[in-house]
Amino acid sequence: MLIKSEFVDLSTPTGVMRTYVHRPQAEGQYPVILLYSEIFQQTGPIERAARLIAGHGYAVLVPEVFHELNPIGTVLAYDDAGRDKGNADKAAKDVSGYDSDNRAMLDWAKQQPWSAKRFGAMGFCIGGHLAFRAALQPEIEATACFYATDLHSQVIPNQPGQHSMDRIGEIKGEMLMVWGKQDPHIPPAGRAKVYQDMATANLEFTWHEFNGVHAFMRDEGDRYDAALALQGYQLALELFGRKLRTIR
Repeated sequence: MLIKSEFVDLSTPTGVMRTYVHRPQAEGQYPVILLYSEIFQQTGPIERAARLIAGHGYAVLVPEVFHELNPIGTVLAYDDAGRDKGNADKAAKDVSGYDSDNRAMLDWAKQQPWSAKRFGAMGFCIGGHLAFRAALQPEIEATACFYATDLHSQVIPNQPGQHSMDRIGEIKGEMLMVWGKQDPHIPPAGRAKVYQDMATANLEFTWHEFNGVHAFMRDEGDRYDAALALQGYQLALELFGRKLRTIR
């Protein structure tokens, strides 16, 4: 399936948010996936991930997650400076800003002729957390979270009762949670806490822990594990196909 890539600048309460759109060239209506990047925004690996999903018959939206804090089009490098800047942005943006970002994308996508008005979410690292956050929106029917950071901690600024795990009961769709056992950013105790909270909330979810390091899906650098990445994409595509292409 051939893909076209473009972008749209969406208005949000916290400023203009550039959002990259990857979707099939063929005419038709496609389920929409909100895909959230790591702290580095839409790097090459993130764009390739989005195009991979789009190539299976989805319209994929990739927002600049820290649009309030950077010039439009900013992409941070996978180096110490990029990591430090991205982590500083993560610590500066209030979690409520992601909610309004999600609403802007969902409302815009509903108006597009290529949209089937069926929605899922997916993300990596902080993007895994932001995909989890997107699942709070009632339209999100399926969510794939890859090594989601800070669900077990309080790094992302939030008001009392607004942490993503505090609002877990609002999630209605099915969740796919994928982790690396050798990931130092989400230690065993952190993963156990997230699992217990999701189970207590009686969410519909599957849980996968691979022998992988942090960012094993990123097809650039020494952390990339191609075999595990393939399994991860297969799990996500199975979920999206089962939940977003069925008759409600």
